[in-house]
Amino acid sequence: MSFNLAARLAARRAEHLYRQRPLLQSPQGPKVVVDGQPLLAFCNNDYLGLANHPQVIEAWRAGAARWGVGGGASHLVIGHSSPHHALEEALADLTGRPRALLFTTGYMANLGAVTALVGQGDTVLEDRLNHASLLDAGLLSGARFQRYLHNDPVSLAKRLENATGNTLVVTDGVFSMDGDIADLPALALEARAKGAWLMVDDAHGFGPLGANGGGIVEHFGLSLEDVPVLVGTLGKAFGTAGAFVAGSDDLIESLIQFARPYIYTTSQPPALACATLKSLELLRTEHWRREHLQALIRQFRHGAEQIGLALMDSATPIQPIMIGDAGRAVLFSQMLRARGLMVTAIRPPTVPAGSARLRVTLTAAHSEAQVQLLLEGLADCVQQLRAVPNHA
Repeated sequence: MSFNLAARLAARRAEHLYRQRPLLQSPQGPKVVVDGQPLLAFCNNDYLGLANHPQVIEAWRAGAARWGVGGGASHLVIGHSSPHHALEEALADLTGRPRALLFTTGYMANLGAVTALVGQGDTVLEDRLNHASLLDAGLLSGARFQRYLHNDPVSLAKRLENATGNTLVVTDGVFSMDGDIADLPALALEARAKGAWLMVDDAHGFGPLGANGGGIVEHFGLSLEDVPVLVGTLGKAFGTAGAFVAGSDDLIESLIQFARPYIYTTSQPPALACATLKSLELLRTEHWRREHLQALIRQFRHGAEQIGLALMDSATPIQPIMIGDAGRAVLFSQMLRARGLMVTAIRPPTVPAGSARLRVTLTAAHSEAQVQLLLEGLADCVQQLRAVPNHA
């Protein structure tokens, strides 16, 4: 029997779950050109507006002139260059940890960390709303894998009672589709009480959270003992690409020895590390970016509540508007696009069935006037959609 791929694709279209790649024809930023259409975008994760920053671009150019454009080999062969090493040291300093280790992507960092730390006979406990890379890592590790109720320390405690072997508790710092923040102090308390390790993927927390942009661990003032494994990505608030794991010397050495996605992957271009060093400098010194971003979040939430939109409990740049029906979410997104506004409709399987939403993301590169244009467009669409039945 052959693979009936056409039927699978047709079913996805019928369920309003078919995905298509928009073609970006401009640099990242609030004003973009997508599929030939100029748009005001509220759907990227460039939270501090650094992806097209002239100083970051110049650092990349200078790095390419000095170090070339390719990593050449894996870090363990001859691909670990001076810029990579300098960036790891800077990330360790940012996180207040002894060491950090670069990975090519966030997916690989999560997969590498989990599978290197636990295996058969061990236990992985994960938040039900964790990112797909964390869930996949737990399943592929070979350890006993369970999920606890979202952001629920009591639910975690019950599962810890039956944990066996080395136990790893894994959570997002900021949940990418809901925008809420993990209750890290309570989760850390439960994990430490049972001798488990807590691993946090703070992909969406670095930059917006913490007095110096150090993310959720800095936000809560937690220690290395509270959160032994800290993961961050560089393609969001840092504005470049790649990821890292920060922790103790023994943790990093263990990942170098046992994390297959690290061992068997060519290193990122050294010039990319040069660019990230510059974006890290801007993240730590230009505090106005976080302050402006927080002001935009307050402006948006106040305006959206006046319109009557169903916002989720988020104080981060991720501001989901709950729609429910996938077809209706797509229609809402299309209506906004017709008004020159780009907001992505998020549908299953990315989110649970019945919880389709518009995922608004705000950045420090947006202005108050641009957020006001978004609010006016949302208000117009709400008025029109009131006359449209569900499953349109």
